[in-house]
Amino acid sequence: MQYFTEQAPSHREALDRVRAKYGEQAQILSHRTVRAGGILGLFAREAVEVTGYIRPEPRPAQRPPTDLEEEKRKILEKARSEQTRSDAALERVLTEIRDLKAAMDERPSRPSEAEDHESIARADELLAQNDFTEGFRRALVGAIRRDFTLEALEDWPEVEASLLEMIGDSVELWRERPARGPRVLALVGPTGVGKTTTIAKLAAIYAVGIGGEKPRSVRMITIDNYRIGARQQIETYGNIMGVPVSCVETAEDLKKTIALHADADVILVDTIGKSPRDAVRLAEMQRLVAACGPGVEVHLAVPATMKTSDIAETLRQFEPFGYRAVVLTKLDETNRVGNAISALAERRKPISYLTTGQRVPQDIERAEVTSLLTRLEGFRVDRARVEARYGEGPAAEGRGAARSNAASYANEGPSAARTE
Repeated sequence: MQYFTEQAPSHREALDRVRAKYGEQAQILSHRTVRAGGILGLFAREAVEVTGYIRPEPRPAQRPPTDLEEEKRKILEKARSEQTRSDAALERVLTEIRDLKAAMDERPSRPSEAEDHESIARADELLAQNDFTEGFRRALVGAIRRDFTLEALEDWPEVEASLLEMIGDSVELWRERPARGPRVLALVGPTGVGKTTTIAKLAAIYAVGIGGEKPRSVRMITIDNYRIGARQQIETYGNIMGVPVSCVETAEDLKKTIALHADADVILVDTIGKSPRDAVRLAEMQRLVAACGPGVEVHLAVPATMKTSDIAETLRQFEPFGYRAVVLTKLDETNRVGNAISALAERRKPISYLTTGQRVPQDIERAEVTSLLTRLEGFRVDRARVEARYGEGPAAEGRGAARSNAASYANEGPSAARTE
């Protein structure tokens, strides 16, 4: 007897698919919901899987019946015999299905480390050591288990390099795009994440031309008049770098000040730190940032020292600001960056800058995959291989620009990966 299994997005489509393939002879035995599709174990969708068999067609009579009653009796006997065999076969199938279901129910949800190859267990250990989220770990370990043969798993250095590349591929980078008129960049975020010093570092990058940047005309605006010493701090930075600083309190003042600085190349706006749970004050700050105009680039400052759950909550709470990228701060205060990498990857948020200390202007750099991967604990990073893959480093400057430009035009919007 011929058996079949078909999958479709819904039960109705599964039945239609069975009828189209096997006709009216198809008999359904069972159906269940399964997970199908997805990438690296993520984004799988529910589908319906049906199982059944093809009912045998009755054989045509070899010759016309001569005795109607006799032929009727033979037909009935044959039908009862076939039905008995069919029922027995169906019962055997159902018994096998029940046994298989019982075995699957008794099986643990995830194979123990003893059942895994040593390289798979080692990869999972490294990911856990670096505080990657559980879902991120499952996706990467699942990809290794699926894509590597037993022979390939014996080559741990290659498994480790592939694991690093999967982590690197999950990182999205942001690059500035040419703007008409002054480029307005507003930095938002919770209290105590280092927004003011980050604004001062950005001012140095653009005004002095640090890190290969061409010197530009820069202005700084602060609306943080409530924190003690905040205004004096940013004014001190401005005096040292020769960057004018303006202080405003209302949305109307902010609009006027930005209009007055229309001749500048870059306008940096420092905002008041707000708790993500303070919805009222967040709404007030959102109105102020909106006064910067429709072309404002909002960046969210997030410390790498945050717990993964707190990072995810911060990303969610500041979503109404329409931030285009994340500035990852305080990397010098933690040895683990897996929490930030995986939390940002799961929400597809690009990273623009990394800050690594309090010194202005030294402790800031444009975000690069290489810089993040080399901060992972326990990994042996082949820097030349990583830089070549992601178009980073001095030897790959042209290749990196081409890669970034291609991604820029293919991915419009705040969550675009590696945009220019």
